[in-house]
Amino acid sequence: MGLHAALAVHPASGRGAAARVAEAVAARLRPAVDRLDVLTATSVEESRALMRSSHAEGLDVLIVLGGDGAAHQGVQFCAEHDVALGLVPSGTGNDLARALGVPADPRAATDDLARALRAGHRRRVDLGRLGDTWFATVLCSGFDAAVNSRANRLRWPTGPRRYDLAILTELAAFRPRPIVLHTDEGTLELEAMLVAAGNTPYYGGGIPICPSATPDDGLLDVTVIGAAGRSRLLRMLPTLRTGQHVGHPSVHTLRTRTLRLEAPGWPAFADGEDQGTAPAEATCVPAALTVVGSR
Repeated sequence: MGLHAALAVHPASGRGAAARVAEAVAARLRPAVDRLDVLTATSVEESRALMRSSHAEGLDVLIVLGGDGAAHQGVQFCAEHDVALGLVPSGTGNDLARALGVPADPRAATDDLARALRAGHRRRVDLGRLGDTWFATVLCSGFDAAVNSRANRLRWPTGPRRYDLAILTELAAFRPRPIVLHTDEGTLELEAMLVAAGNTPYYGGGIPICPSATPDDGLLDVTVIGAAGRSRLLRMLPTLRTGQHVGHPSVHTLRTRTLRLEAPGWPAFADGEDQGTAPAEATCVPAALTVVGSR
């Protein structure tokens, strides 16, 4: 039996961008595989049902056409069913695709993916595990999670500027609080604004909150921004886009395989998806996911 792939299309991703390019993406992929199922879903439940149906017929590769929310659902399915994941970014953030070196343009990404499928290029990457949920990018709690929640509710502006507006809005209300971090190397107690544990560097549409994170070292990179006044935080914000924030005296960084965050009531997000509130316990699982591509 030849290579069986499925293209999971999330039409609403990127404010309709996925729907607009779906036919062209499918046409570029078909010559690279023996069978291509096109799975168009408007809800998580429908998407999962379609994936299970394809898997029952011998699915080898799941290709997600969408943004980080769609990629997050693809990661859950592929990690649980040992199916390879391919990405064609068409959302507003595309942080997992960015971390994996996937071109931002959907057509260029599709052409790269088709070449990788023909050549059989695949690699294993790590994932984070939070309870029953896998995450591929960043687990965050505190100020940044509150920003994520607000950004998800905003309808304007689009793209990274939506996160910038949410940051400025949350600054007016958010307060630091005492937290406890349990890591492989011991316990850290301090007052903090946020905690981010990255399997990969980016969240929020390209913010390298954990700039040194790589998905093949078996570790989570943890960035903690300690208590700081609003004026200091405002001066720090531009450095978040460059990764230079890690040199700020209010910022603590560490690496660990396991992490337990005690900050009761703090919101928690993973891959940009709501995970309830802390306390939260995460583990890096080496080589948990196969991705299509040679980078």
